[in-house]
Amino acid sequence: MKVFVTGGNGFIGSRVVRKLYDAGYEIRCLLRPSSKVHRIEGIPHEAHYGDILDVDSLASGMEGCGAIVHLASISAWDQIRSPRMREVVVEGTRNVLEAAQDVGGARVVFVSSATAIGGTKDPLVQDEEAPFELPADPFIYAHAKRDAEALCREHAATGLEVIMVNPCEVYGPQDDDFITAGYLKDALVDWPVMSVRGGTAVAHVDDIAGGIVAAVSKGRSGERYILGGDNLTVREVMEMTTAAAGQEGKFILQLPNRLLLGVVNTLARFGLPTPVHPDLLAHGVLFWFMDCSKAKEELGYTHRPAKETVQDVVDWLKAAGHA
Repeated sequence: MKVFVTGGNGFIGSRVVRKLYDAGYEIRCLLRPSSKVHRIEGIPHEAHYGDILDVDSLASGMEGCGAIVHLASISAWDQIRSPRMREVVVEGTRNVLEAAQDVGGARVVFVSSATAIGGTKDPLVQDEEAPFELPADPFIYAHAKRDAEALCREHAATGLEVIMVNPCEVYGPQDDDFITAGYLKDALVDWPVMSVRGGTAVAHVDDIAGGIVAAVSKGRSGERYILGGDNLTVREVMEMTTAAAGQEGKFILQLPNRLLLGVVNTLARFGLPTPVHPDLLAHGVLFWFMDCSKAKEELGYTHRPAKETVQDVVDWLKAAGHA
């Protein structure tokens, strides 16, 4: 079967392309002329030039494909408040779904986010049915992904096969844009190491990619699947990172969340430089602990221990001269 992939040249997408190829699929990647393709060089694929906001280019790219994996998104913290963010995440998903319907109903796997499940002030483990209670501001990205999921459910109700997967915080080598590797890099080069009271589920990019590919053949239409990892506090991630680099015992400073939020938001309000992006801090002080049992049972999803994931990233950071 041929699979049409949007966002296949990205950090997660390139791993999905590799996993699809290893599983015997043919791959057609949606690209723009300006797309960086270094991550998928050497992986056999067909390039289709178009745009996520152009339904016609999507439909022509999907011709002859039995499945679609939709990863294209905006997730960089400095672009979260861009007018293009909702346009790409929500309207781009609408375009993918409509194009899939137009070409005869190819099976769609939409790559959402664990942020669309929700975060909590206390360390509660959430599953796919958890109530979503995050405010629209500053959690713009989470709301956009959730709105895109609503579109997926609407199309699934009309007969289109649509599966949603919700990756947790994704780590791995070759994170050239420092989407998550930047957190670990800061822990290695800063003194003291800064921490907050919060937590996350740490997942390896290759495990996430495997879960996405499994959803192509095993996912149930209209369902969402959390692709997670070990649930760790931010402090535990920092301690694991410094230990992986041989920096055991490095001083970690954890200030009260309320104090940090007050200082950073006040600086931002007056247009002054902040030590961390305010939206990132709002994310960091919550717990994003997730239960991925459903994906394990239905998709055969597996994840490696967080310690292995962190070590893999730290080794890459050091070898690449980033730390």
